[in-house]
Amino acid sequence: MPLPILALAVASFCIGTTEFVIMGLLPEVAADLGVSIPAAGLLVTGYALGVVFGAPVIAIGTAHLPRKSVLIGLASLFVVGNLLCAIAPNYWLLMAARVVTALGHGAFFGIGSVVAASLVPVNKRASAIALMFAGLTLANILGVPGGTALGEALGWRATFYAVVGIGLLSVAAIAWLVPSGVAPPSAGGIASEVKVLGKLQVWLSMIISALASASLFAVFTYIKPILTDVTGISIPAVTWVLLLFGAGMTVGNIIGGKLADWKLMPTVLGTLALLALMFVVMVKISDMPSAMILTVFFWGVLTFVIVPPMQMRVVETASEAPNLASTLNQGAFNMGNAAGAWFGGLAISFGVPYQYLPLVGTATAVIALGVAFVSARLDRSGTTLDYADPLRSTT
Repeated sequence: MPLPILALAVASFCIGTTEFVIMGLLPEVAADLGVSIPAAGLLVTGYALGVVFGAPVIAIGTAHLPRKSVLIGLASLFVVGNLLCAIAPNYWLLMAARVVTALGHGAFFGIGSVVAASLVPVNKRASAIALMFAGLTLANILGVPGGTALGEALGWRATFYAVVGIGLLSVAAIAWLVPSGVAPPSAGGIASEVKVLGKLQVWLSMIISALASASLFAVFTYIKPILTDVTGISIPAVTWVLLLFGAGMTVGNIIGGKLADWKLMPTVLGTLALLALMFVVMVKISDMPSAMILTVFFWGVLTFVIVPPMQMRVVETASEAPNLASTLNQGAFNMGNAAGAWFGGLAISFGVPYQYLPLVGTATAVIALGVAFVSARLDRSGTTLDYADPLRSTT
């Protein structure tokens, strides 16, 4: 794989640490700022909504700019946002800082996916996207556990200061390694980018992405209290369980890239079915430490097997002008993050024990499987529907 993709992976490591580390620090943030754990969990929702609303605005606003310049600017935005998180004096300013940080998330991964895919042969595009996302999975092996441990030892603000340093490194890597003129904007400009949003398959792909993500965050947002209160794992040991989850994500990311280059939609269907089943198993074994730890690893694997296929799916279905659609798919993932965190917090507020929270993940995974089945059937029938002209179908 070309070195520019490794530069993108460094940046995705920074972004992944920023996004996920808050889950390991929820009790510390809640205690320091004087809010409840469900309220602190809304910091996840706020970040996700920042991605959702920032993605299309930035994608459209930068459609005419060189891709390298846009990527450098977005990575720089993360540096500023994390610095604001580190110095935020209260809950609402921290929430605002999280939203600022998130604004460039969707556009970075969306544009970065198109850039990564453009640097390799067609039969390796999903693997190239997976390599870029490897930074995100490594963030869960190194960044999140390390950030959690650092936050527990020196305070949660120290974690965000550390992410600022990583962010500066990512800006330098992109500026040095990513070539100028890579993946030029679509010839048709903004109009062609918007036009592909009339394709039903593009929207089905984004719905699947959102639901798959919601199934993860309904549970993962509250993984620390689940592991400590239900499974009986000590607080220091949670860091190592999160490390194992991140290892599973890294394995799943590699597998997902390879499988997507081979059989894309069968990979999506099989993974969603296994996710739904795994959440049911989690309920049954949540009070068994050894079994729960092993399940967390396989959960991590399944969580990221589906990411490269879904990102590649959107790029393929919007092949004429993929930048906006690819960016919006990241917004869809994060809309799922927001919905999942909110669903999980709502369930807890209504008295659902932490042990049964994975059933929320089961429900969303099953719905995602149904949507994926519809999308696959449309592929097999050779029929596409165009929202711009809903009465017309082409075969």
